[in-house]
Amino acid sequence: MPNRRIFVVGATGAQGLPVCRGLVKDGAYSLRVLTRNANSSRAKQLAELGDVEFLEGTFASNEDLRNGLKGCWGAFINIDGFNCGEKTETYWTIRAYELAVETGIKFFVFGNLDYVYKKSGYDPRFRCGHYDGKGRMAEWILSQRKGNDMGVAIFTTGPYMEMTIASQTPMTPRYQDGVVLWVAPLGDGAVPHVSLDDCEHYVRWLFDHPERSDGMDLEVAINHIRYADLAAAFQKVTGKPAQYINVPMSRYIDRVPISHQPAAYNADPSDPATMTFEENFTGFWTMWAHSGGNQGVITRNYQLLDEIHPKRIRTAEEFFRREEERRRSLGIETLFEAIQKDELKSVLKLGEDNRNGRL
Repeated sequence: MPNRRIFVVGATGAQGLPVCRGLVKDGAYSLRVLTRNANSSRAKQLAELGDVEFLEGTFASNEDLRNGLKGCWGAFINIDGFNCGEKTETYWTIRAYELAVETGIKFFVFGNLDYVYKKSGYDPRFRCGHYDGKGRMAEWILSQRKGNDMGVAIFTTGPYMEMTIASQTPMTPRYQDGVVLWVAPLGDGAVPHVSLDDCEHYVRWLFDHPERSDGMDLEVAINHIRYADLAAAFQKVTGKPAQYINVPMSRYIDRVPISHQPAAYNADPSDPATMTFEENFTGFWTMWAHSGGNQGVITRNYQLLDEIHPKRIRTAEEFFRREEERRRSLGIETLFEAIQKDELKSVLKLGEDNRNGRL
């Protein structure tokens, strides 16, 4: 198969880095990456992957999108909703799709999250802006499929497993009295956490197999992970005490210094369409509290995922073991030591985009 160039929006995000790595690792694809700063540390990581061309600009520009798409075979579009908010993401997702058709893109993959408001039966308790903003657009994109010749696939993820061991995330652990704690308003629910390393395989599969993936919404996860099981897995792997503490939503929100600020840092706080962190993450945790056992609001087809990626990570214990092995190979501190010293690294790009406050 000849080299095919793919235009990527969201390449420097947490998901974008492994996705790009998977596409270029054997030379089957080359990349054109849209970035605000081609000299950023994350862009430099991308440059080391191989055949990566940089286009400085913004997804909120017809000219930049058109210039990025021209001459490419495929596109992977994952707009950062925490940057712009639901309203802006909706418009620019539509324009990215339309311009992809206009410029002759053959295969278009959209980075998505669950449309939880609809999946809950439009229950207002589940409104989560950064999920619903993408979920609506995924349905719209699939509805356009028969109107043109461009193939499309949806790549639906969820909270990254890496967020449970990183700073500045909704599930950052804390160390207290010798115990590693995860404190969340989850009850007996479960989070279908996603491994970033597995994203590398899944997106590559979507582009490699358009005859099957065209029109597909590939919803991925490691497993539906209860946080009592998360803590137990951490304790088993590290030999250090760990515990999950369920708290009321109000207590969790009270710990967020920026709870009344816009969930999207470039969104207009006076716009009625802008959700606050409190509003957004109340829906976020309500979603997972009602998704236990892969039988609630958010479900996954794990049999399909086993078929597509037989070597995928399947448990929290496997994830923690891999992370500990990675740390040993690099000669850096263990997971427990990093949590104990409050020296966890950021995994989400919003942690590098001037967002302050620990969730």
